[in-house]
Amino acid sequence: MKRIFSRLPLFVLIPFAFVGCQHASQLRTADGQPAQLAIRAAGDHSIRITLKPIEYEHAFPYSPAIAKTDYDEPAISLQEITSPIQSKVGNLTVSVKGNPLTVTVSNAVGKTLQELVLQENGSLKFILDEKPVLGMGEGGPLPEENWREQIVEFDRRGRYYDMRPRWQSDAYGSRNPVPLLVGTKGWGLFVAAPWVEVDLRNEKYGTFIPWHPPNPQDTTVDYNRLTQGKPPVESMVPGLLDVFVFDASAPAQFLKDLSTISGPAVMPPKWAFGYMQSHRTLVNDQQMVNIVDTFREKEIPIDAVIYLGTGFCPRGWNTEQPSLTFNPEVFERDPVSVIRDLHERNVKMVVHVVPWQRDRLPTLQGTIPPEPDEVQDASRIVNYWQQHIPLMDAGVDAFWPDEGDWFNLYERVKRHQLYYQGPLSTQPNVRPWSLHRNGYLGIAHWGGWVWSGDTESSWKTLEAQIAVGINHSLSLSPYWGSDIGGFYPNAELTGELYARWFQFGAFCPSFRAHGRTWWTRLPWGWGLNEMGPLEDDTNPLPSSLNNDAIEPVCRKYADLRYQLMPYTYTLAWQARETGMPCMRALWLHYPDDAQALAIGDQFLWGEDMLIAPVFEKNATSRTVYLPAGIWYDWWTHEKLEGGKTITRSVDLATLPIYAKAGAIVPFDPVKQYTSAISTEPTTIKVFTGDNGAFTWYEDDGISLDYLKGDFQLTGITWDDSTKKLSIQPEGKHKGKPRTLIVQLVKEDISKSITYQGEPVSISF
Repeated sequence: MKRIFSRLPLFVLIPFAFVGCQHASQLRTADGQPAQLAIRAAGDHSIRITLKPIEYEHAFPYSPAIAKTDYDEPAISLQEITSPIQSKVGNLTVSVKGNPLTVTVSNAVGKTLQELVLQENGSLKFILDEKPVLGMGEGGPLPEENWREQIVEFDRRGRYYDMRPRWQSDAYGSRNPVPLLVGTKGWGLFVAAPWVEVDLRNEKYGTFIPWHPPNPQDTTVDYNRLTQGKPPVESMVPGLLDVFVFDASAPAQFLKDLSTISGPAVMPPKWAFGYMQSHRTLVNDQQMVNIVDTFREKEIPIDAVIYLGTGFCPRGWNTEQPSLTFNPEVFERDPVSVIRDLHERNVKMVVHVVPWQRDRLPTLQGTIPPEPDEVQDASRIVNYWQQHIPLMDAGVDAFWPDEGDWFNLYERVKRHQLYYQGPLSTQPNVRPWSLHRNGYLGIAHWGGWVWSGDTESSWKTLEAQIAVGINHSLSLSPYWGSDIGGFYPNAELTGELYARWFQFGAFCPSFRAHGRTWWTRLPWGWGLNEMGPLEDDTNPLPSSLNNDAIEPVCRKYADLRYQLMPYTYTLAWQARETGMPCMRALWLHYPDDAQALAIGDQFLWGEDMLIAPVFEKNATSRTVYLPAGIWYDWWTHEKLEGGKTITRSVDLATLPIYAKAGAIVPFDPVKQYTSAISTEPTTIKVFTGDNGAFTWYEDDGISLDYLKGDFQLTGITWDDSTKKLSIQPEGKHKGKPRTLIVQLVKEDISKSITYQGEPVSISF
């Protein structure tokens, strides 16, 4: 019998000694191999449970979702078990018993978080309860014939999930599943290995079911389709199990541990939080510049223009995809000169690219720069990256890697790594940015942003995208967005739908309009008398044009996005430091509010702002649930008591937004691009009625110097009893002197304050 407890004091070991060996039961994997069970702390509030064949030489199986780190030795290590044992593992308590192998995990106050039971067939049962289960990656169920009439899936219970990554349109868009379950009663589970299907149809328990790859010789199935997006079949080890259990009774602790385990998010370039305009069929390079000029003339803020590739539209930025060559039919002038013209107008240029097929890009492996012992062949990402360097030398700022659905899971994550390490190898101190269709837990470590794919233009799609974004943000990465207006146009796409989607997009990390019949995705497109190039048999109705009401609405919310940039950019820092996403389920800050847990059609933008997108046609009102506390209507400053559902009247220009009492929101003057320097001061909006605190993060928005500590933190606190606001530096950088306007929003009182990088306060 082998029994190892590491890094535990002797007094911990004695109470759990085995009572004789004659009844010892050797642990085995589901397929009958002698096994080793190891349980260790994974984070401050999580553990890692690994059951592996004894002959398996590695401590853990490889997973692209898990950051490289040195784990402590296991607190529990067993090959045999005679009687139940119990031990502290980090801050959790773990009990283990045999026949069947059962692992019970409790938190510091004795609450049972989860009980995992290994079945003879290799399935793993776990406890379900009466509270919603969230997460599980991006997307939703396959569309039904009447999908516009179905209830949107937010709570994942009640369904069987085959966890097959797939392209789809309808209301949910692409499916990027992650076996990370967030139990809003206070637990989390992530299965790193094997790849599993998930059965949540039983009310009392769920089941992780190991995926069995199809036989490649079976001609009755599409082997490639059934294996794409999943771990490579040759990497799978029969009987090996690697599971993380989280204490999520305090949601912030769960997300911090998840961030540590999967690798903290890198800071995106600040311009990535600006508005991005996507283009499809192009006329020539003069049109490209003219559209940017129109944004500037109309004073609609924009930070980036994105150009689709030829083949995905009749006439794109490049020659026929896959290609990394500028299209001479579009670029009548030297592309370098055209891109310089765009840069002079303070916009970044992003280009759409697709990968070579398997004959030229057999797989994606390696790092940039290569490891010392790395074999150089066609599969290495450093070699593939070389083809992109001329584009960066010409001035291209970022990439939109599309397709790649045939890649396995490892390659999908490796592609995010490619478009992070590659640009850094070419421009070493400029933050990369890329937008992908495919993703998985861990991509935030590579700066990964995901959009929901080719959705239908419909009101149901807009509603569903809210739930998709919330679940993605809980379980895949903090950075997500959708095609404003939906990708596939139809008669349901009107200026009203576009305006409502634009409002929602202003409160998504990725704020980007894209879709076929692309002139109708321009903020002023619905005021035109023609739609521009048509690519579908179904298009918006011509009667929807000549609508001058849409452009002012878009300008209003683009302005608001840029005014909130200090607040939003701070959320990116919070995502890195704490794992908290920008777009937050109400559960994250109101875990004891049973009604809040189940709401998937509104969300928190950071902790202090509540966003309730309007997703019904011709809506004149929107029901909104306000959690307990005092809330203020963003637009009218009406003071409201929470803990109840209210009805907010709306017109086309109104997106219901609420700020909680105690909220402190730094608010910039309107800017036309994120790096613009304003002569007007930033306003510190204070919503009175409770004490508040906000740590304002700033850096240069471009370089990697933040990794060296070159950033500024400004602590702002509000004492509601004394009506005093205090500002003080946090950390080593005091920052430059500045004048700020402090505004008590409800009272409509403002005062000026000069901050010199030293503690200062102002009373009202």
